[in-house]
Amino acid sequence: MFFYDEKKKKKNNIFFNEEGYKILENYLLHKVDSIKNTFILVDKNTYQHCLPLLFSYLKILEISNIIKIESGEKEKNIYTCIKIWKNLEELRANRNSLIINLGGGVITDIGGFVASVFKRGIRFINIPTTLLGMVDASVGSKTGVNLEKIKNEIGSFHFPEILIIDHNFLSTLPDREFISGKSEMLKHGLISDENFWVDLKKDLSNKNDNKWKNFIHKSILIKNKIVEKDPFEKGLRKILNFGHTIGHALESYFMDFKNKKLLHGVAVAMGMVYESWISYKINGLPMKHYEEIKFVLSNLYNIHKISSLELEVEKILSIIEHDKKNDRNKINFSLLRKIGICSYNCHVPNLLIKDCFSNI
Repeated sequence: MFFYDEKKKKKNNIFFNEEGYKILENYLLHKVDSIKNTFILVDKNTYQHCLPLLFSYLKILEISNIIKIESGEKEKNIYTCIKIWKNLEELRANRNSLIINLGGGVITDIGGFVASVFKRGIRFINIPTTLLGMVDASVGSKTGVNLEKIKNEIGSFHFPEILIIDHNFLSTLPDREFISGKSEMLKHGLISDENFWVDLKKDLSNKNDNKWKNFIHKSILIKNKIVEKDPFEKGLRKILNFGHTIGHALESYFMDFKNKKLLHGVAVAMGMVYESWISYKINGLPMKHYEEIKFVLSNLYNIHKISSLELEVEKILSIIEHDKKNDRNKINFSLLRKIGICSYNCHVPNLLIKDCFSNI
């Protein structure tokens, strides 16, 4: 499967399982001057659980350089980038170096960003190890880090040489991480493919079900098709932000609560419910569609329980006002017209945003 960037005239390959490793081995042998000039970025979790699996497929990588960072969203900041850049300098990385990002969304986002500016840009490969990383974070060339509480405020578009999707890494995931990743797949159905939404909601089974391999493949195809039409988010690609305007704000807001932090996918699920209500109010989403979305997501993610927490709406609204999609002090949303069809650049007044929090 290919992703074509019209401006850079470059194809980026997405491969699955064993085929991906064969392609990667060939790439390493013919496109890299030395395996010792290859750097694998991992966090503590993927160092322990995923790196041995990668080495079992590609023993030649055992002589590459390992750069390890701490795990978690808190590491997705410019200070972690500085540490990685310093490691690259100390290990004598150069313009011909290659970074392999082995991890979830934090690793692929930060690793891609580090690669995009180091020596004005070096090559990188993504091997996502979480469901969220496979179906969303690693697909589509967006890289970046958070600026304090503001999600993905600093970043760039930088295309991976290769993206490898290996379903075997899902067996290393805790159940809550797998459930978190499902929200982005459900989003792909809601914004672009009603049949996919219907299939998913009927079978929200566990990660060991072979059917999920097909679901993951389909989800990646949906996102890739959207990105292919609009690589730099000038128009259509904005529909991928459905659920994220409020979702990112909630994720940022709960960072201050030690025992109430939200996983990204859970925050996005909450955001999709709230933004579906706004879609019903101003974008023509039928009430029965809103109720269906609310029922499915609320049950899967215990949203009623989370929503019962006392939310400081003004603080959340303040975070939303910093969203990079906003235009001239107007808050921009991507909103549903019906399940499977999404609009973008929808201006939503502050009062309506406030109202949505009291209507779930």
